[in-house]
Order: sequence, then C-alpha cells, then structure tokens
Amino acid sequence: MKAADRISRYSAQERANHWVVALLFVLAGASGLALFHPAFFFLSNFFGGGTWDRILHPFLGVLMFLSFLGLMVRFWSHNHYTPADREWLRRFRDVLNNREEGLDTGKYNAGQKTLFWVMVTTTILLLISGIIIWQPWFAPYFPIGLLRVAVVVHSLSAWVLIAGIFVHVYAAIWVKGTVRAMTRGDVSRAWAKKHHPAWYREISK
Repeated sequence: MKAADRISRYSAQERANHWVVALLFVLAGASGLALFHPAFFFLSNFFGGGTWDRILHPFLGVLMFLSFLGLMVRFWSHNHYTPADREWLRRFRDVLNNREEGLDTGKYNAGQKTLFWVMVTTTILLLISGIIIWQPWFAPYFPIGLLRVAVVVHSLSAWVLIAGIFVHVYAAIWVKGTVRAMTRGDVSRAWAKKHHPAWYREISK
C-alpha cells in the first residue's frame, strides 16, 4: 500500500507509552496473581520467589499507574461520550456483524470509550486500595476493617481490569488493521473511513 493511502493514528511517543503500560500490566498482574491464590503462586518464580514477588508487586503497580497516567492525559479529551456513541451502542449487533454503515464514529467508538473509563476507574481504585494494604509501609496506619475492604476492592478491580484488557486485545485483533496502528502508528484511509468516519473527516480538513 502506498504511503499516501495511510494516515497517522498514533505518534511514536504514544505507542511507546502504550507498550510500557502493557509490559507493566503483565508484570504487575502476574506478580499480583501469585499473591492472590496458591494456584498462581508458580508465577512468583519469575520474580525471584514469594518474598521478592511480595516486595516488587506494589512498586510495579505504582509504575503501571504512573505510566497509565500518561495515556490517560493524552487520550482524555477523545473519550467523552457523544450522541454518535449512543447510536453505536444501539446498533451494537450491527457493529459485531461488520455493518457499521451510517455510524458517525469519532477517533474512538463507544466500546473503546467505555473500556477507557473502566481502565481509569479500576487503575485508580487499585492504586488507592494498594497503598492502604501495602505492608509494611502504610497498612499499619489503617484500621483492620478498612484493610479488609481494601483487599476486596483491590482484588475485584484487578479482575475487572484483567477482563477489560482481554476484551481490548481481542477487539484489536478482531478488527483487521487495528494492531498496526499501535505497532507502526498508521492505518489505511479505508480503515479510518469505515470504522471512524468522523475522525477521518476531522484530520482530512
């Protein structure tokens, strides 16, 4: 495909930020699962054993949050819901069946925006609850009741985030041409016109 037939979707800095978050998500997730249930404890071997897993997990979590904060700031303005998003949700079955004609989608569709806000919410909850239960630095300063609630919130938020990331990866693979946007930085004009026509008109002015 000729260069003229492709348009930029993500800058090199945005892509680097995305992949740093992805790597830290895998590391924080794996180390967290090792602490969550004995069935996943074997994952601690990748971090030097149970003790090092427990030490490293909260630091990996904080680094993931700080990295995600960069993405949050970059993409915040593109993820506000619009009337077009309500129409996208109403025609969700059509979207799944590759019948997107007439949907005036911007840079992100309603599904992507929903995932964005799920990630924002769960990441913030993970940070706050993680700090509360962080032994031995902060946990001793909180009452046992709050610690118990924080553990539940931390676990539920982690599972929701993991489920959201699975959906994110599946959708990126399912919609042909999407993965390239985050590896090469560009997409075809045909892809943009079909999946994000409002965004295509905006950048084509």
